[in-house]
Amino acid sequence: MDTAIQAKINTWLTGSFDEDTRQEIKKLQQENETDLADAFYRNLEFGTGGLRGIMGVGTNRMNKYTVGMATQGYANYLKQSFPGEVKVAIAHDSRNNSRFFAETTAGVFAANGIKVYLFESLRPTPELSFAIRHLGCQGGVVCTASHNPKEYNGYKAYWNDGAQLVPPHDKNVIKEVEKISSVDEVKFTGGEENITLIGREIDEAYMDMVKGLSVYPDVIARQHDLKIVYTPIHGTGIKLVPEVLQRFGFTNVTIVEEQAEPNGNFPTVAYPNPEEKETMSIGLKKAESLDADILLGTDPDADRVGIGIRDNHGKWVLMNGNQTAVLAFNYLIEARRTKGIAQANDMVITTIVTTGMIDEIAAANKVACYRVLTGFKWIAEMIREKEGKENYIVGGEESFGLMIGDKIRDKDAVSAVALLCEMAAYEKEKGRSLFDKLIELYIQHGFYKEDLISITKKGMDGQQQIAAMMEAFRAQPPQTINGSPVVKLLDYELQQGKNPQTGETWPITLPKSNVLQFILEDGSIISARPSGTEPKIKFYFSIKEKLENAADFDKVNAQLDEKIKAIVKDMKLR
Repeated sequence: MDTAIQAKINTWLTGSFDEDTRQEIKKLQQENETDLADAFYRNLEFGTGGLRGIMGVGTNRMNKYTVGMATQGYANYLKQSFPGEVKVAIAHDSRNNSRFFAETTAGVFAANGIKVYLFESLRPTPELSFAIRHLGCQGGVVCTASHNPKEYNGYKAYWNDGAQLVPPHDKNVIKEVEKISSVDEVKFTGGEENITLIGREIDEAYMDMVKGLSVYPDVIARQHDLKIVYTPIHGTGIKLVPEVLQRFGFTNVTIVEEQAEPNGNFPTVAYPNPEEKETMSIGLKKAESLDADILLGTDPDADRVGIGIRDNHGKWVLMNGNQTAVLAFNYLIEARRTKGIAQANDMVITTIVTTGMIDEIAAANKVACYRVLTGFKWIAEMIREKEGKENYIVGGEESFGLMIGDKIRDKDAVSAVALLCEMAAYEKEKGRSLFDKLIELYIQHGFYKEDLISITKKGMDGQQQIAAMMEAFRAQPPQTINGSPVVKLLDYELQQGKNPQTGETWPITLPKSNVLQFILEDGSIISARPSGTEPKIKFYFSIKEKLENAADFDKVNAQLDEKIKAIVKDMKLR
């Protein structure tokens, strides 16, 4: 055992830790030294989004002590930043230990003299974002690991605008957290009177806000029996989504019973991620058996939405995140214009790895479109920057996330489900499906096709392997990919763009981020980005072809699939 790792273990065996923790460490010493080393070889990093990791004992795990130390550092920074009364809101999802972590977090904040609004039971992440703004809080926390496997949990930190932390607060909070060198510095108890439980009153205010996003309530009234199948995938969506759909006016909603009960073991799925076909398979079967119009699924904290519809052959398919975003952005832009409520300063926001088709749709409708780094905190920051000057409509990215309206500042699957159902009702009234509408948009703006490959590198050297892959691409970037010259190499970490063919360089004004983009002469875009929350490196592919008519859809779709396969093969990613 490495001496530095052993020193950390000894501290946990002899310090102010509970007996269960000490016994678990001793058990690992006897049974699995590899897991023990992994649990202590580093401190679980409090990154720019907070904490996320496997649950268990150790400095590299999610547990009472790592959560407590993170909260103490965050509490210290909040008190420095806001000299008067400080208030925070706290929520959690259905994961194992999420309630315990939320109560631990509440206790530490309260012991530091901070007023705490703690949800009485599990709630969607977007409602936490809403609650921060609604209650005038200075910060907030939601305990969730989003769509990660069941052994994970996490801790997302928010600022007073309801968005996750961005510069300078993210780095400043990290510094304060890193100053907490011992659990003895954490105030775990002593301020219980500062904790107030919240629940239904916030639910009502939040659902009223979501109902206000509806553009065509009259269409829903006529299409109220739209056949909707919904699965919360054992998560928090069950708390609000069915009621929101009812309030919108939909009367024919079927819940996937096998996945309705909140359960941190996610017994019916390997990954509680609505972008996975296996995860949505029960819902797809239910939708087919009922001859439904649309299938929706939300992840455990209900910020990510998956959508299933029938394709041009009547077969049930899952839309990818880019297709969902294209339909949602277009619907809101078109509907506002048709209803006469569009404004000259309307804007939409997307990210650097999301389909360029959104830019085309926005330009065709004379709506400003901004691109930011990956993550809804950057969308929220752009809203803040443009507040009072431009009118935000919708934001979204390829990772199955949408943020509709500016009353919340994080991705929101609850409002997304409602608006996607309204969109399906709107198209049904016109006698067509959402897939028909998507093909129509491809004909108008170009057939954009995207794909994503995730390469997982687990264990102590996983991060180093990912870093080495990125460094190799930086040190020796390809001059051509699949026979097409690389005409732009965008390095967001170095904040520099370069034309490898001419040597020309230019600055990138977005904040630093470990992302590389290769833009090819034929218009293809390949992006490489290590995940900020999982031991993965992600490669995004975006290509485009002209689609003359609906009859050519299958042929052009097959051509685009083959092109992506060729790019992947040329880059030796599979």
